[in-house]
Amino acid sequence: MGIQLAVFDIAGTTLHDESNVAQVLQQAVRTAGVEVTIGEVNEVMGYAKPFAIRYLLQAKQHPRYNDDAYIGGLHEIFVNNMKAHYAGSPAVREKEGVTAVFAALRQRGIKVALDTGFDRDITNVILQRTGWQANGLVDAVATSDEVPHGRPYPYMIYRLMEQLEIPSIAQVAKVGDTISDLEEGSNAGCAVVAGVTTGAYTREELAKGPHTHLIAQLDELLHII
Repeated sequence: MGIQLAVFDIAGTTLHDESNVAQVLQQAVRTAGVEVTIGEVNEVMGYAKPFAIRYLLQAKQHPRYNDDAYIGGLHEIFVNNMKAHYAGSPAVREKEGVTAVFAALRQRGIKVALDTGFDRDITNVILQRTGWQANGLVDAVATSDEVPHGRPYPYMIYRLMEQLEIPSIAQVAKVGDTISDLEEGSNAGCAVVAGVTTGAYTREELAKGPHTHLIAQLDELLHII
């Protein structure tokens, strides 16, 4: 049948990340008087960020972890700081070979899509900064606030399939750098679920999640597909 759609995560997979997302999330949680380590934050990396914030507060037994308005306020802090980072930081750049891989896939007739634990506001800043969609390298984008549940639920992948008229999950590859990416792809039933070992998780950590392949560089995907 062949792969007709490749769905990529953003931060840590296609966009260079030096724990920037984890640090901004850590800072947002700190405003609630809760101290979490980067390691603890990485455990929820890839998930929708309101869920991640709630999870971290609950793990530390914060009394307002179940307060939606309070969680929403912390998430707003995260969003504003993340947008500022992606709009202005000189550290923001695509990972090595991303443009070439996107172009090579599309030349083969394979559609390219992005899905993310970010909301649409942050994602739009990233898209503007990278130019991927404006330059015709990305066919569609799904964000965690556009579906009933983000990762590890498969709904963002299904949304992209619907938008791009992909008839079978057996024609979809999912690529990401976190356990939640792998769980999302596996829960969806993707034919290829590839973990990128140069992001938030090490190869050994990713190996514990459901996957068909582990890759260090995105161009390895071209040989797999």
